Amino acid sequence: MRHQLRPLFDRVVIKELEPERFRRSGILVAPGSNEPPPQHGIVLAVGDGVDWWAGAGVQMPVSPGDHVVFPASAGVWIEVDEERLLVCRVGELLGVIETADGRAPVEEPEAGAEG
Repeated sequence: MRHQLRPLFDRVVIKELEPERFRRSGILVAPGSNEPPPQHGIVLAVGDGVDWWAGAGVQMPVSPGDHVVFPASAGVWIEVDEERLLVCRVGELLGVIETADGRAPVEEPEAGAEG
């Protein structure tokens, strides 16, 4: 049986995407440096927020499917059904990646993935 992780309060669950090692110029960027670069991933689940948010008119700024950027130090990594997931507070996220027209980028399907 597959499990799903439901985040509580102002937490989000993120599946990390592999970092881009090839730049548009064709240069391969080697992994490893003194400070790890911010990472990015897809939001899988979002908590309901904090109790007082609804009264103040505050909503969670991300939703499932958003492509987000977060620092390497964000949250806690856990494993659910052999899948490595990040659980962090929404305030730890650095931003949402969107196209110039304001839409989230479309992810390319993985090779061999059925749809």
